[in-house]
Amino acid sequence: MKRTVREVAEIVQARLVGDGSVTLNGIASVATASAGDLVFVEHEKHLQAALDSAASAIIAGDFATGVSSSKPLLISPHPRLTFARAAHLLCGKPQRVPGIHPSAVVHPSAVLGESVTVDERVVIGASVGLGAGSWIGAGAVLSAGTRIGSDCEIYPNAVVYRGVRIGNRVIVHAGAVLGSDGFGYVRDPATGRHEKFPQLGWLEIEDDVEIGANTTIDRGALDTTRIGRGAKIDNLVHIGHNCQIGENVVIAAQTGLSGSITLENNVVLGGQVGIGEHARLGEGVMLGGQAGVLPHKILRGKGVAFWGTPAKPLRQHLKELAALARLARKE
Repeated sequence: MKRTVREVAEIVQARLVGDGSVTLNGIASVATASAGDLVFVEHEKHLQAALDSAASAIIAGDFATGVSSSKPLLISPHPRLTFARAAHLLCGKPQRVPGIHPSAVVHPSAVLGESVTVDERVVIGASVGLGAGSWIGAGAVLSAGTRIGSDCEIYPNAVVYRGVRIGNRVIVHAGAVLGSDGFGYVRDPATGRHEKFPQLGWLEIEDDVEIGANTTIDRGALDTTRIGRGAKIDNLVHIGHNCQIGENVVIAAQTGLSGSITLENNVVLGGQVGIGEHARLGEGVMLGGQAGVLPHKILRGKGVAFWGTPAKPLRQHLKELAALARLARKE
């Protein structure tokens, strides 16, 4: 998708310095850039490498103001964010031809919007609603009563259980399972057997969510599991039943959430975090990789980083580690 530098600068709201008529047709890293590519630099120390590269234009921070350059510069206070937005202009989405593949199985009661793409071996159950412009990849299953909004991307072999509600512009990567039964059992003290507790609730996923490959999100037991608008969930994450995930939450790979956990807006979880049932993380809390939160625990502090198990503010955690190290040296 060819664009002039001036067009890109206007759309991403960057300040243009230099020739705006230069044509761009792609993006790249500084190391691999070629003619027609747009690159970005976040730190002044990397600017010279970008200037020396084969790239046709550079997105840079305010530190590039006044720099002599034969390449056009797009000055932005947030170069990485501006680059991400420019990438959407220059790369766009994969081109897909709307239509239903002959091998797909679509129930007669399903309602499919305009310009949907349904690939081979997809199964779409009774009373499914699929919004305009959405794509369902090969082998995916949309069970009865599922509702999926417009411009969604459901990658191959994802499985959406009955009655799940998915908003607009949601991306679900390959192998994800949405709306499966939660891990809920009641032990019979007389026999020691575990009997299944009803898993009859719902799963609702709001707009602009992205869900990674092989991630699983359970439906509510009697209530609703909810994933808030703009949440980004990495690969191999498990979210248990009745969890409430706020807006713009970020969850890295291999994290596990037990049932009935609340993550308020803008929480960030590092990789391999584990959180016990009924815990609550306040708005903007950050958990470092492999941190653990005990059941029913409440963590608060917008912008505060917690680490360790049980999770504590990072400064406290590091002090305790240092104290343990000193004790060990005395032995």
